[in-house]
Amino acid sequence: MDYVPLMRRAIALAEKGLGKTAPNPIVGAIVIDASGALIAEGFHDRMQARDHAEVVAIKAAGERANGATLVVTLEPCNHTGSTGPCTQAIIDAGITTVVFAVSEPHSIAAGGADALRAAGVRVVDNVLCQEASWSNRAWLMKIKKNRPFFTWKVATTLDAKVAATDGTSKWITNEKSRSDVQVLRRAADAILVGTNTVIADDPHLIPQADNAGFTHNPIRVICGEQSLPKDSQIFDNAAPTLLVQSKDLVQLVAQLNEKELNHVLVETGPTLGSAMLDAGLLDELIIYQAASLLGSGKQFFSFDHPSTINNQMRLDHISTDVLDGDVKSVYRIRNGE
Repeated sequence: MDYVPLMRRAIALAEKGLGKTAPNPIVGAIVIDASGALIAEGFHDRMQARDHAEVVAIKAAGERANGATLVVTLEPCNHTGSTGPCTQAIIDAGITTVVFAVSEPHSIAAGGADALRAAGVRVVDNVLCQEASWSNRAWLMKIKKNRPFFTWKVATTLDAKVAATDGTSKWITNEKSRSDVQVLRRAADAILVGTNTVIADDPHLIPQADNAGFTHNPIRVICGEQSLPKDSQIFDNAAPTLLVQSKDLVQLVAQLNEKELNHVLVETGPTLGSAMLDAGLLDELIIYQAASLLGSGKQFFSFDHPSTINNQMRLDHISTDVLDGDVKSVYRIRNGE
């Protein structure tokens, strides 16, 4: 049987959990019969329930799970945490074949494939591993580096300016780009800005609702030592706000780790963003470039130390899209990897 189309569906299901699963990974699962017909499906969403995706799908399948195949984006866990092991739920349901994409990287939860095989369940692994890993990159990086995955979102002119010389910076990019940013915000566990951004722009940092009626708002994180106006929008009740009253990035990471976040969207200005990049904290750059030039103004990025062409920071290009004339590009930041 060709499991690739089914795994693509499972990956799409998993992405419905973006911003809703921390500290757990996003996971999608599908139950099919011997002919490949869909019986049931599910994804992990801690906002709704603690059940993992496999259990959600198995419960939806009911008795039809007996003798069926489970297609899941991540190797089923083999430990008891806030829920029981998914491996046992699979065995108890009578699932005869399990197909998964990515092996469990966390030592505490690993061993699911071996446990299933020992129970007589057929296991097929590494199906669309690269695609599923990209989808779940924030959680996988968090496990690897013991910190959240940081995406720096920047909106610039073609000459890399984020603000004019008079300080104005609003609406550099067009409406379609700004709508796309709302998708990024809804997929994040937290949105990070510096105190300068709050003072200059008074952002709300709340995603606009999508057509599905998205209601969960990411945590707002403000980093810096400056005092903030008490009537700033970030102090309303639309979402929790974490104040990190320090320029110490080690302290910032420590406080974010206490929140058990997977993915932080960095919408800060050049000062904090450049410092995080210089410190090796940023994992991804998403840049929206408007079809415009300013000539003078504030650049989105600069180091404080001299650089030469030989020590330029090389990024891995992931994708580029044109949004009504604006150009959105996604880059992976290697950080020595």
